[in-house]
Amino acid sequence: MFPAVARYNRRSGGVAHVLGIRWYVRPALRARRNLCALALAGVVAGVGCGGAERQDEDEPEGDFAVEVVRASFPEDQKLAKRSNLIITVRNAGEDTIPNIAVTVNGFNFRKADPELADPERPQFVINGRPREIGGFPESKEASPLGCDTAYVNTWACGPLAAGKAKTFRWSVTAVEAGDFEINWRVAAGLDGKAKAVDPGGGEAPSGSFSGRVSDEAPEVRVADDGETVVEGTR
Repeated sequence: MFPAVARYNRRSGGVAHVLGIRWYVRPALRARRNLCALALAGVVAGVGCGGAERQDEDEPEGDFAVEVVRASFPEDQKLAKRSNLIITVRNAGEDTIPNIAVTVNGFNFRKADPELADPERPQFVINGRPREIGGFPESKEASPLGCDTAYVNTWACGPLAAGKAKTFRWSVTAVEAGDFEINWRVAAGLDGKAKAVDPGGGEAPSGSFSGRVSDEAPEVRVADDGETVVEGTR
């Protein structure tokens, strides 16, 4: 398997390790609880959902240098096969980044069918982490932990001190064969006042992964515990 092409300042690759997670979160469960946060572009809501404090409240203004240390996603995918999309960024400046964030677009695609009320369909679904809530089994997205936001396809992990690095990791499963292109972009905050820039002073670091999902099923087997499904043969 070859590493995906990450187009930003330089090519960056590497095949990520596959997490042994058996659940995935269906698109209907991925609404990202953003109905109460959606507003017209450029309009800042005064109060967050349920009266909670806004994630971008008191965001400082300024440019914050961000270096992309790693950006990887396998370009050769197979249906029902799990893989990791990994983006590691480092604060290359002298000031703390207010709220390091990454937006990822391309897990879904638009299907050309006039009879569909919603033409958007998943090509990759985010897997789930099994957990228990109130004594009942539940599934939490296998996306950057603790970084959920009310913004669609955006994860923000809080302040990042000078010289420190943060890894964003998504465990996904391919569910639709065909070509894909996933675009990502780094931000220093959610309000737009704090701006991420390339260490050289350019625009915010961004890039894309492109490849193809094959309809060939992956080789899998049941592990020795009799329950877990793993890839490959003995």
